[in-house]
Amino acid sequence: MKFLHSADIHLGAKTDSRFPKDVAEKIKADMRTTFLEMVNYANENDICVILLCGDVFDSDNPFKKDKEFFYGVVKNNPRIDFLYLKGNHDVSGAVEEDIPNLKRFSDTWTVYDYGEVKIGGIEINRDNVSSLSSTLHLRAEDTNVIMMHGQIDGDINLAGLRDKNIDYLALGHLHSYSFGNLDGRGIYVYSGCLSGHGFDETGKKGFVEVEAQGGTVKHKFVPFAKREIIEAEVDVTGVSDYFTAATKVNDEVKLKRSDVYRIELVGETDFDKDDFAEDVERILSGSCMYVSVKDKTRKKADFTVYENDPSLKGEFVRTVLNSDLSDEDKLKVISYGFKALKGERLER
Repeated sequence: MKFLHSADIHLGAKTDSRFPKDVAEKIKADMRTTFLEMVNYANENDICVILLCGDVFDSDNPFKKDKEFFYGVVKNNPRIDFLYLKGNHDVSGAVEEDIPNLKRFSDTWTVYDYGEVKIGGIEINRDNVSSLSSTLHLRAEDTNVIMMHGQIDGDINLAGLRDKNIDYLALGHLHSYSFGNLDGRGIYVYSGCLSGHGFDETGKKGFVEVEAQGGTVKHKFVPFAKREIIEAEVDVTGVSDYFTAATKVNDEVKLKRSDVYRIELVGETDFDKDDFAEDVERILSGSCMYVSVKDKTRKKADFTVYENDPSLKGEFVRTVLNSDLSDEDKLKVISYGFKALKGERLER
């Protein structure tokens, strides 16, 4: 049996306030279209179960168009069972319609039978959080999949779920894919969100494809978002102008037309930097969907002015300049020394 594990779709969520309106609208549209395309992926790959591990909607009172979209997708794909477990954002009232292939959970354990594979889940609240593990009973001879939404070492106590015959613990709440061993038998997996909404959700987003067969469970992460949100730091030390800086950013980051970027320029420059970030941003804007550039560079220091200075700094500079180090290493040593004298953190 194959199934998809997804979570944290957050239909109707606001996007990062720093995005221009047209970019924000495209990212909001991505949330809907990526969900539909995931369902199409399931159809094309003969997958008949999709796990939705919480926060399909961003609130308990979703926009009408988001509810109609979600219900429409479920109704138009009757061969797929959508197992919907509510999260902390859509804990009540978000799903109202009774649709045969939309399977629901509650605050007590519910298990759906798919032959040798049993898929169970529970919606966590403050009344049941302390008794979750003690009320879970699974047969060792079954392949057991458990759905939950919450934070490990918060609402979800992994220690209490060990040795409970769980093969695959499907989790929602964290917006990045991750996994680990639950015990000698099973694993836990966060699918991450399906599509990034802002610069706090960088990196590849998608869902997990799982295959359970003969008591063995295998999984793989499927990057599926229409675009990636990327943060990068580029050292532009030694560049002579903003065009050269933009070229270096493009060479290092390799901007893609579909993606969204936040670039920080770091290092030392020795030219007039007025409108530096804005000029770099303008050049790069044609290479991607959206880019924000921040100038974090510092003015290159001219240490030769200290050569005849009677101060401690002057003595330090003279000692280094008279050493056998290369010119490049001399500048590095002096730079580190000045940072140390000012109490700044030294980078290795």
